[in-house]
Amino acid sequence: MLFKVEMQVNIPSSLPKAQADDIKAKEKAYSQQLQRDGKWPHIWRVVGQYANVSIFDVADNQELHTILTALPLYPYMEITVQPLCEHPSSIHNQQ
Repeated sequence: MLFKVEMQVNIPSSLPKAQADDIKAKEKAYSQQLQRDGKWPHIWRVVGQYANVSIFDVADNQELHTILTALPLYPYMEITVQPLCEHPSSIHNQQ
């Protein structure tokens, strides 16, 4: 199943820099592994924001929930999720 996921990161300014840097490093490693595994095939930065728009390709809602809640930055995120389906006018291969 494909999902469009929008993530807005809001790290509090009171979080010590070293702790924030550690969380960001863990986030990067985890997200890049998910990309290599094919679970997170697309990620785009939103210009001017600490935010991204991503496409996830997972088995079901539960798998997406498990992935998102395991993100090291999850406690500092506002997340919106939209399930996606193929468009009948698409020229790309049908799944």
